[in-house]
Formats: sequence, structure tokens, C-alpha cells
Amino acid sequence: MHTHDALKKGENPDRIAVLPAWAETGYFSDTDRAALRLTEAITRVPDGHVGDEDFNAAAAILTADQISAVAWLATVMNAFNRVAITSRYPVGS
Repeated sequence: MHTHDALKKGENPDRIAVLPAWAETGYFSDTDRAALRLTEAITRVPDGHVGDEDFNAAAAILTADQISAVAWLATVMNAFNRVAITSRYPVGS
């Protein structure tokens, strides 16, 4: 669903294809990389709080408003995913 929406809005298919390896590619800007790193840290919160290294890396590039937006979006998406998993929501192809 999200891939389809991103493509419809003009996202580059190559960037979508390499998204799981965002840290090893040159397809993403410094801002993209900061947001992706922070998103992954937020998603791994069960491993512990967002570490200083991840937060500081994001804060060096993103504004306070951007950090807030990334935090809220990651939190909401993680909540939706956990509700879907808990309710055994069938995911379509």
C-alpha cells in the first residue's frame, strides 16, 4: 500500500527498492538518512530508549520540528503495525 502510494506521488522506484539498505546507498540525502536512522531507533525502542548517538545524529541535521514529526510518524506507524499484528489482520498482497 505505502509503496504504491509513494510511486503514485513520484517517488523514485530505485530508492524504494534499496530502502532496506538505506545506510549503504547514495540514494538518500543527509536529511533522509537522519530521519531514517531516527525512525529505526524509535522502532527498536523495545531494545531500550533511543540512544544518544542516534538522537544526536538526527539533531545535527534535523530541526526540532522535523525530529518531532519523525517521532510522531514512526510512533503512529508502529502503533498501527502492532494493532494489526495483535488482531491478526490479514495483509493483502
